Amino acid sequence: MSRVGKQPVTVPAGVDVSIKDSQISVKGTGGTLLLTLNTLVTVVSDAGKLSFKPANDSREADAMSGTMRQLVNNMVVGVTKGFERKLSLIGVGYKAQATGAKLNLAVGYSHPVNIDMPAGITVATPTPTEILIKGADRQRVGQIAAEIRAVRPPEPYKGKGIRYADEKITIKETKKK
Repeated sequence: MSRVGKQPVTVPAGVDVSIKDSQISVKGTGGTLLLTLNTLVTVVSDAGKLSFKPANDSREADAMSGTMRQLVNNMVVGVTKGFERKLSLIGVGYKAQATGAKLNLAVGYSHPVNIDMPAGITVATPTPTEILIKGADRQRVGQIAAEIRAVRPPEPYKGKGIRYADEKITIKETKKK
């Protein structure tokens, strides 16, 4: 059995978890998240803990039990604490400005790039060269951060572009004659 799948998910106080119609719903202060359950996994809820067991002895069911456990754990953490990704802009004149649910980027193109944030995702710019993305759904926060980074990914010769705050860029040496 999966090592991750063996560990139960503890549901903290203030979080409501309901399982019905092959869907699991997690509701907390950060919002409500839904996940469709896989038929290869059975979920057992008892005394504030969720256990995930494979429905049969197949390898796929074993792997899916660990995956479902981690997805539900991310949902519980998301509605209690939330997730955040930090991006930094490196380059002369590169700046970002968050206004409501929109992010305005000036990253060296002839025009500004505007990105609309979906519901449940908030964006902030503490400084003009930092972008902070927050939300309850870990997958959506990561996806939005990747889409913002894709506007101007870091280039390998000077390192200019949009990068994750903890990302290390290996600078290439220029061509020699």
